[in-house]
Amino acid sequence: MESPERPGRGRTVALVAGAAVLGVVAGVCTGYVVQAYRPPTKLPSLSQPVVGQAKGAVEPLSAAYDRRVKTDGDLRKLLLRRPAGARAADFGSSDGWMDLAGYASTFKQPTGAFQYQLRTEFRRAARTTWQIGTYAVEIRLVQYRQVLEPGAAKQVESQRHWAEQVPDTGSSPIPGTGDGMVYVHRTPETKSGYLPVYLAEAIASRGDVYMDIWISDTRPIPENKIMDLAKRQVAQL
Repeated sequence: MESPERPGRGRTVALVAGAAVLGVVAGVCTGYVVQAYRPPTKLPSLSQPVVGQAKGAVEPLSAAYDRRVKTDGDLRKLLLRRPAGARAADFGSSDGWMDLAGYASTFKQPTGAFQYQLRTEFRRAARTTWQIGTYAVEIRLVQYRQVLEPGAAKQVESQRHWAEQVPDTGSSPIPGTGDGMVYVHRTPETKSGYLPVYLAEAIASRGDVYMDIWISDTRPIPENKIMDLAKRQVAQL
């Protein structure tokens, strides 16, 4: 039974389609009759000129034009170097490669992070840390396979969402990036028996690499400090 809101539309379409089919059949029959009384037409030659193959080696793109020349190498070499006089930070593991389990363990919900990173085609990660007094830095570069989706850009989108949920947070875009942002969290994190800790972070993607920078200190962190690190790390990519 047809819907009362569309009276007879299905039947009208069927009739129009049937008339069109009859018209096509009649036209085809007429065409066969006309063609039967025409003299045969000579077919063109099937041979075509042969195009010679270019010779010589093809020079690959330089790193200035192909970022994969850089990022497919040792990812650890793209991390900013630890400044003179700084030491490795007291938190977390040592500098160098991070496997998926190690990277997921840096999140508040490691199991969920592990599953999410699998879905977004995690490939590898590298990190470096340093500390000068109470001032500490951690930089992570995470690379994605990006066969089915843009994993690096999705990671930026996800982390921007969470960073912007933190109250009393200032933010600014990182120049020269399409999605890069720095966030300065003005309210410190507190824990009984410990000094208050101020945090700032920077996130961005460049091709298949996601960049994540964290600064912590017992004093408020000026925006230009995290912005300077972010600019220099993006330039390395």
